[in-house]
Amino acid sequence: MEIEAPPCGTNSVKIPRQRKWMKKEMIKITKIETPLGEMVAGATDDGVCLLEFNDRRMLPTEYKDLIRLLKTTFEDGENKHLKTLKKQLKEYFDGRRKEFTVPLVTPGSEFQQAVWKELQNIRFGSTRSYQEQAIAMKKPDSVRAVANANGMNRISIVVPCHRVIGSDGRLTGYGGGLKRKKWLLDHEKKYSGKAVDLSLF
Repeated sequence: MEIEAPPCGTNSVKIPRQRKWMKKEMIKITKIETPLGEMVAGATDDGVCLLEFNDRRMLPTEYKDLIRLLKTTFEDGENKHLKTLKKQLKEYFDGRRKEFTVPLVTPGSEFQQAVWKELQNIRFGSTRSYQEQAIAMKKPDSVRAVANANGMNRISIVVPCHRVIGSDGRLTGYGGGLKRKKWLLDHEKKYSGKAVDLSLF
């Protein structure tokens, strides 16, 4: 028997009920309203594992990946990590927070986890090209693989894949859309005292 995933809006996906092989711990999932639209957040008892815009096409796939990787499923609700995330996101959008301290859960390959960890080294108000990110990881020939891993990031904003741009300084693909990416970069530049670049498209 199946149930509908909790608050996933138009991206609802069938999620299996608890199986014997699944952990008893379930992923709590909730909605968060932001200046850029509604987001969906999920967290286990260990930390946040999901933060995505509710209209992202990859969201149903991310639900399925988390079920498979964490051997659990979702239930509507909150825990301490989601409460912390909501607070810190509000502070971020208000221009009062430049770093997130909420614990994260990022299941994936060793390479993907290394890419996501390196993303968190890109400072608020700064950007980096995919090539620069690959060099920072000491894998200069893995630009394409780094870009693919960026695209698999399930924790938007907190793991700041929006800070990676093209080598020519222009915006490139972003799961939440290029308009949101530009808004986030402009927002961070504004609150870090840097000039807003109007020619990123």
